[in-house]
Amino acid sequence: MKTTVTAAAGGILAPYAGVKAAELPYVKATAGYELLFLATSWGFNGSTEDFCAAAKRDGYEGVEAWWPGSDLKAQKELFDALKKYNLKVGFLCGAGEHDPNQHLSSFMKNVDAAIDNTFQKPLFVNCHSGKDYFTYEQNKKIIDYTVKKAKSSGVPIYHETHRGRMLYTATISRNFIEKNPELQITLDISHWCVVHESLLGNQKETIGMALDRVGHIHSRVGHPEGPQVSDPRAPEWADALNAHLAWWDQVIERKKRKGERMTILTEFGPADYMPTLPYTRQPVADQWEINVFMMNLLRKRYQ
Repeated sequence: MKTTVTAAAGGILAPYAGVKAAELPYVKATAGYELLFLATSWGFNGSTEDFCAAAKRDGYEGVEAWWPGSDLKAQKELFDALKKYNLKVGFLCGAGEHDPNQHLSSFMKNVDAAIDNTFQKPLFVNCHSGKDYFTYEQNKKIIDYTVKKAKSSGVPIYHETHRGRMLYTATISRNFIEKNPELQITLDISHWCVVHESLLGNQKETIGMALDRVGHIHSRVGHPEGPQVSDPRAPEWADALNAHLAWWDQVIERKKRKGERMTILTEFGPADYMPTLPYTRQPVADQWEINVFMMNLLRKRYQ
């Protein structure tokens, strides 16, 4: 049994075995390069103020959170806490409607509100864009709108590589990339590892094209059978961690050479993204602790 399991695991990881996160070559950052780390509100048990206080305490420059919508109380709580702790913000936006036209209408409304709010200009808007079952033309309307909005507002708008959304696979995303030269991406490549059940070693050209469009990173480590390893510090996940580092390294090198801002969200999630013990649903590791570990690891690597 042990031999069989080991062989199976080797087969799963083999497609990316040739790419490792080596020591980074020295790249002198051009003026304008800035590295900012954001904390995720996903899974935080506490008030908005408690969340912002924890982010500031542990060394984050800002937070990423869903735009509160029309909830004026939630808006005030968030912006008051951001001001109190001197934190930057990036907003998540999307829509849930199944009808493409209704979806587009809600999407535009949410993006407009997040960018045009009178409290604090966001660093960016990260979009859960479209649906995986919308047609190319239906999803493209979302891209077209965000390209115009980003130009008129000066706020970068990114589309996340996410299951269930427009950019849910590497192959589908390549079509969008090739046909939409101004499409900008939030890279959460853990989703593609699951969809393609691999560490993507057989799609190097496509992955390279995607990396060239990345403006924001969600630094969660996935693997061929799931979107999140149990703990990136564990030795059994070294291959998966190194594969992700190798991808992120390429983005950072480009940002340094161009002298551009790089934002990274540490986005290891709670149960059920975080594996749990049966019956008790006790998480096998501490979500916040892992995210702080990732921030410190990447800050040292990319500063």
